[in-house]
Amino acid sequence: MKAAQIVAPRQLEFVETPIPTLDGLPGEPILVKLHAGVLCASDFPRWTGGEFNVAFPRPLGDSLHECVGEIVASRSPRFREGDLVLAIPYDQRGLTEYFVTEGNMAASLPSFPQRELLILGQPLGTILWAARKLPNLLDQDVVVIGQGPIGLMFDHLLANMGARRVIALDKIDYRLETARRMKATHTVNVDRDDPRAVIADLTSGRGADVVIEAVGHQPETINLAIDLCRKEGTALMFGVPAEEHYPLAVWQLMLKNIRLIASIHPWVERDLPLALDMITQGRIDVSPLITHRLPFADAQAAFEMAVARRDNPIKILIDVDTSSW
Repeated sequence: MKAAQIVAPRQLEFVETPIPTLDGLPGEPILVKLHAGVLCASDFPRWTGGEFNVAFPRPLGDSLHECVGEIVASRSPRFREGDLVLAIPYDQRGLTEYFVTEGNMAASLPSFPQRELLILGQPLGTILWAARKLPNLLDQDVVVIGQGPIGLMFDHLLANMGARRVIALDKIDYRLETARRMKATHTVNVDRDDPRAVIADLTSGRGADVVIEAVGHQPETINLAIDLCRKEGTALMFGVPAEEHYPLAVWQLMLKNIRLIASIHPWVERDLPLALDMITQGRIDVSPLITHRLPFADAQAAFEMAVARRDNPIKILIDVDTSSW
């Protein structure tokens, strides 16, 4: 089989390697033939080498974790050969024609004509896990910092949860235009307008009831979330950090009695099926998000496009074998 390997910063190559087996593996593993995957911003540092002292060459298949495919071998009582699944590979090593994961890291795909959209059940599942921790949002003012795919899906979900205002913040206009399609009520380009002044004006000086940080990779947006939050409000840290330790505005956090929540990963067995239901039933429209589609052989170009934001990408799909769709 072919497997991608990042051999140096920003350099991906393909190697031939045996198809993995389940022999000798503990637990209830499954072997998945990859049909398609979608790049996530958490994959990018493994390609660039810019964070966490990433060492090269990277392991085979690193880095892809939003994946759909067909089970070709299973020791899980939940799945049989031939089942189509949304599956999360071990340690994001899904950029390969076949990958192994645990049965409890997968969910059956429902019938749906736009099967590629079901891949977004994985990131939506992580959002649902975070949403379980939020307070009642009915008639609340909510700010979403960052309008990448995660922030955009947050916009839609928060609107569905009854927020009075969903205020989307970003530096990139095409993302803010998409935010309107994803049910944001207000958009703010933070390079042109001071978000603190805008939020103060919209909330009569009170601040936002809930602020979602969906950028990651630096501390500034976490501290911005604390700034924008009202007294006794809630701030959610969702963006993946770049370092183990960040300087945090703890005095302001305490003076305002803000509840700070962190969230990562989905509750797979509950959140992925729910996310898939929400997509297939039209309760969250993720169709604006997959903007580009490239073949497996062009995975290097996919990373280059995503990291450079060339041609206004939101989500880039890597097509490995969707001919049967």
